Amino acid sequence: MAYAGGEARRGPVTMGQANMIRCMLRDEPEHINIHDVWPVPEGTRTESAIEALRALAVRHEALRTTFPHTAGNAPREQVVAEEGTFTVTVLDHEDLPDDAAGYADSLARAARAERFRLDRDFPLRVSLVARSGAPVFAAMAASHAVTDVGALAVLKDEWLGLLAGETLPPPASLTPLELAAEEASPAGLRKSDASLRYWERIIRTGPQAVFAEPGAEGTEVRTPRLTLRSRRAARALALVAERTGGMPSTVLLTAWCALVAHRADQHACVAAVPTSNRYHPRLARSVNTLSQDALLSLDVRVPSFDALLKKAWGAALNAYRHSQFDAVALWEMIGRTTHERGSRFARDVVFNDVSTLPATVTSAPGAGSGSGSGSGSGEHAAVPEAGAPTGPGLELSWGPDQVLPTRVLTFVHASGPLLHLSTWLDPALFKRDEAEAFLTGLVRLLEAAATDDVTLAALTEVTGVRPVERGPRWRRVDGSWTSPPLVAQVLSEALEGLPVHVTADDAGVTDGSTPQDGALTAYIAAGDAPLTPAQAHTALMDALPGRPGVLAPRRYVIVHNPPAEADRTRAWLRQQILREGTGRDRDVT
Repeated sequence: MAYAGGEARRGPVTMGQANMIRCMLRDEPEHINIHDVWPVPEGTRTESAIEALRALAVRHEALRTTFPHTAGNAPREQVVAEEGTFTVTVLDHEDLPDDAAGYADSLARAARAERFRLDRDFPLRVSLVARSGAPVFAAMAASHAVTDVGALAVLKDEWLGLLAGETLPPPASLTPLELAAEEASPAGLRKSDASLRYWERIIRTGPQAVFAEPGAEGTEVRTPRLTLRSRRAARALALVAERTGGMPSTVLLTAWCALVAHRADQHACVAAVPTSNRYHPRLARSVNTLSQDALLSLDVRVPSFDALLKKAWGAALNAYRHSQFDAVALWEMIGRTTHERGSRFARDVVFNDVSTLPATVTSAPGAGSGSGSGSGSGEHAAVPEAGAPTGPGLELSWGPDQVLPTRVLTFVHASGPLLHLSTWLDPALFKRDEAEAFLTGLVRLLEAAATDDVTLAALTEVTGVRPVERGPRWRRVDGSWTSPPLVAQVLSEALEGLPVHVTADDAGVTDGSTPQDGALTAYIAAGDAPLTPAQAHTALMDALPGRPGVLAPRRYVIVHNPPAEADRTRAWLRQQILREGTGRDRDVT
């Protein structure tokens, strides 16, 4: 299908586009492409559905954008065409399966498996699913280089408006090129620098992984979808908001963070909040990829739910303010900071509230639609209409598996009159009954907070969710949970079997009241090998991805032979030291 009537332009890519393109060039297409299914209003002709798509292509520069580049190099420029073509596949059936929406979703999901050519492809792959010539659904896969879940919501909203005969007002949001110019201004560069400093503080001091515990391993996890639809939860959420004066979205985020931190036994909930960049009015309805992460760090060491709710608003706002950045510079900072700290930043918790977007989207794209590894997680489920008076009190249903680079991913589709959310919980950490108990516990927490403040020390009793049991071999070190024996095992393997002993040194109490985290020391028997602390540290850092329970030692002590009592720190201390240092610099002795 041909379109024409736009304006030809070109300029630099936006920070969000550069971030997503980085993921698209690295990750498998089914993990980074996104998809959606739009219902076609009854009585719509195929030609009308296609004409509405043509109007959207002319209206939105992002749909007319390609990214020229040479092989092996990431694009730095975007080109907007004034005319072009796109393809719509019409799949006409005499009859459709009973679950016609699920069939359309499977088509859209399958279309994600083909990589988009950034330098030439139209960014939407559209199939019209028809019954006896009448279109019923539009199933599509979309390039994450120019769209995110919010952009697809805007496109769906406008497409339905066009089919209803509406005249759309001129777009009020920034175009990608206008946003790129704003980001490159002095004020935009200062904002990006501030975001990097904010991220660095969290990555340098917060837990390296929220779910650092036995069973957590690997960088990609095949995870089934669990969906909650609950009238009870929506009613309780509204009552908590009324009682506390908080916004329902903030109340839900607070409850979710409280439960995640409680289950993981963490002092803070660190989570990516990908849709945050639409909080600004000039970007709310932008057709662009704006889903750089807002990195939320919420310290849960407060006595009650209401106290946490007061902190959550400021923490979320701070995260949103620091969610625009140069993705290349961000990952350079993360690499430098984690090498110095001796950790690997795990973007293993994602909370994506799409319930306030301009149109409800039934597919849930992009666990990686941010600064971390790109990934998609599609779902299709019926969304309650805004005025629906009835619905299940509490309904849980399981859906298909999805490979994700996260431990816990949650999408909020609606907060009323039903609370409708989907979550993907690492099955190695949450058995099916534990996953269901986790979502049921969320509902119980909201119901308890609806009538009174909830003491956070009572979360197990209130929700039925218990903190993880790590066992005595786990320690909290440098703000992160780690297992010294596991560190020793991984370091020994990384050094081709050299004997290693790792101990956690208690830092004691430094301010008269608060116990401080200790630090790890590794003792390595290198024999005649000319091993240095820097070589040992580099070898361990290379082995860290997929091992959130492993934290690099602060100090490496290299001796010749292991002691007879190799499991006793005092025995290692009696050995003659050949070399020692942090491994982070050239402090080899």
